[in-house]
Amino acid sequence: MTSVITLLTDYGLEDGFVASCHGVIISIAPQTRIIDVCHLVPAGDIRRGAAILAQTLPYLPAGVHIGAVDTASASARRSIAVEAGNRVFVGPDNGLLSWAVMAAGGARAAYEISNTELFLKPVSPTFPGRDIYAPVAARLCMGRKPADLGPEIPLDRLLLLPPPTARIGEGAAEGEVLSLDRYGNVQLSVTADDLATIGVHVGDTLAVSMGRRQITMPFRDTFAAVPPGNLVAFTDSAGKVAFAVNSGDAAQRLGLPPGAHVRLARGVDI
Repeated sequence: MTSVITLLTDYGLEDGFVASCHGVIISIAPQTRIIDVCHLVPAGDIRRGAAILAQTLPYLPAGVHIGAVDTASASARRSIAVEAGNRVFVGPDNGLLSWAVMAAGGARAAYEISNTELFLKPVSPTFPGRDIYAPVAARLCMGRKPADLGPEIPLDRLLLLPPPTARIGEGAAEGEVLSLDRYGNVQLSVTADDLATIGVHVGDTLAVSMGRRQITMPFRDTFAAVPPGNLVAFTDSAGKVAFAVNSGDAAQRLGLPPGAHVRLARGVDI
C-alpha cells in the first residue's frame, strides 16, 4: 500500500481537530505523506464533500483517502473502507465516498471497519475521524490489508448518493446544481461538452430556465470576462458549467440551492 493519505473533512481550521488527525497518522506511520484536500466543507454537507473529493481525485496520487463529513447522527453510522482501482476510501457509510469511488473506476470490495484493535483508545463517539479513520488509514499504509478491518460488505448494501443528473434534449441541456463554492459560484452537472452538443459555445448567450424564472447571461472563458457585478456562465476547472458574478455572489443572487433543476439553451445574443 502506498504511503499517501488524503484528508477531506468539515472540521474547519479554528480548532485542533485536523491537527489531531495528522498527529495520529504520523504517530503510527511516520513516513506517510498527508495531503489536505479540504477542511472547510460546510458542516454536515455530504453532497458538497462528495463533489469536492470526486473532482479532486484525478489530481491526487494513489493512496488512502479519508472522508469525514457527516450529520449529527454520525455516532450511529457504520464506518467503511472501499477498494476502487489502486485506492482505498475510508469514512462513513453515508454516500460521501460514492462519487469518488465511481471516479476511481467503481468499487471492487468494501469492508465494515469493526476491528477495534486498529482504533485509537478510547474511541470518542463524536470523533471517528481521529479515533477510527486516521489510525485505520495509517495502518493500511503500514501494510494491513482492507480485509483485516472487518467483514466484507456486499457492494449493493453501500449507501450511495444519487449521481448528478444531466440530460441532453432537442436544443437544450438539463441538469442540476451540483454544489456552491466559497466564492458563491454555482456549479452545474452540465458540462461544456454538453453545451457544445446543443450548439452553445464560448461567446454565445445562454438562456437559463430555473423553474418559472428565465434569464440570459453570456457564456465566456472566465468570470472576469464581464464587468464587475455582472452574471456570467463559464467552464470551471472541473469541466462543469458554472454561474458566477464578477466580484459578487451568484448563489445569493440566483437563490439556487444544491439539487435545483436548471435548463440551458442558446439565447438571443446580448
